[in-house]
Amino acid sequence: MEICVPEVGESIVEALVAKWHRKNGDQVRKEDPVCELETDKVTLEINADAEGILSILVPEGKTVPIGTIIATIRETDMANATQPGLSPAARKLAREKAVRPETVKGSGKKGRILAEDLLNQQDTGERADTPTPAPPKETEPDAASAEAVKQPARPAQVQTEEPPSYLAQKERPVTRKAMTPIRKRIAERLTDARQQTAMVTTFNEVDMGRVIALRRKYKDFFQQHHGVSLGHMPFFVKACVEALKEFPTVNARIDGDDIVYHHFYDISIAVSGDKGLVVPVLRDADQLPFPEIERKISGFVEKVRTNTLTINDLEGGTFTISNGGIFGSLLGTPLINPPQSAILGMHLIQDRPVALLGKVVIRPMMYLALTYDHRIVDGREGVQFLKKVKEFLEEPDEKLLEE
Repeated sequence: MEICVPEVGESIVEALVAKWHRKNGDQVRKEDPVCELETDKVTLEINADAEGILSILVPEGKTVPIGTIIATIRETDMANATQPGLSPAARKLAREKAVRPETVKGSGKKGRILAEDLLNQQDTGERADTPTPAPPKETEPDAASAEAVKQPARPAQVQTEEPPSYLAQKERPVTRKAMTPIRKRIAERLTDARQQTAMVTTFNEVDMGRVIALRRKYKDFFQQHHGVSLGHMPFFVKACVEALKEFPTVNARIDGDDIVYHHFYDISIAVSGDKGLVVPVLRDADQLPFPEIERKISGFVEKVRTNTLTINDLEGGTFTISNGGIFGSLLGTPLINPPQSAILGMHLIQDRPVALLGKVVIRPMMYLALTYDHRIVDGREGVQFLKKVKEFLEEPDEKLLEE
């Protein structure tokens, strides 16, 4: 059986063989993960479609065209193979620890390999590989050393010559790694955003007290009735949709000499993964109730974690929301996600003193940043859009949570 690089989208013509989960000559079972591929948009995990012996044809780190055969599996009947059987726990552990079962002696019935056998072998291997330091040697001082001890120390000489430059003393250690396809694509898009748009950022701050109170009130209700938690993002999605309806230019894009106005609200949600930032799309966000928004966003996060995002998850989008606050960002200027015209940046919620009704009080405040393309969005519209988002968040419609 051949393992080929699958087609994942019309615009993708090649993929990087990022990682092999199995070694050449390993015995694999059907549905075992064997390889991780990376394109300029998504990361894919390839599973074995048959049981047998794996032969790797393309090494890690090589980029190949779509359709390339990267490995083969010589099919065998593993149930009748000479290799001893593995308990389910042992099979899972062998995958996690990358241990070849054929090298392990099983202690179970009929030589069955148990999880304890894998752990014992790993412990033994670690102990065997640990070097034992040699005891220090005791040496007799030679005559020259003894004479040196008797002589008084000479005064230190003052150095008058210019010392060699810091970089010339020795080569500093560095690591050079090629950019992954996804990182290359991120770099290209951010450079394009800088060079091809007239980006401007406007700021405001929002009192998150009402949102925090509603989350506390409906937290158990959401968990019991919908099976999901209630986070901040649904409030921001709804706030942005309402503002986009009032200021349609922020939801539009430039196409040549035309402005394309979207009469739908596909909100891109920035999600950070090991390979970089991706922006899966929450389609028709205006029609989604709070629980469904939370459920879909949680699904995106899981797909990023398991490398199962598809091209369809990433295509389109009319406006982007990015939450730097989860990493501790207090303030920042997000970059537009082309060909969109604007992006909202959320930041850290922080207790701060503010003036309220003539008194100084402590409130949970968040800075908001709206970056927009000044070619299509005027300053008045950008500022008023952000003000509309602030108003919604400070006085959200509680009825939306009861749907």
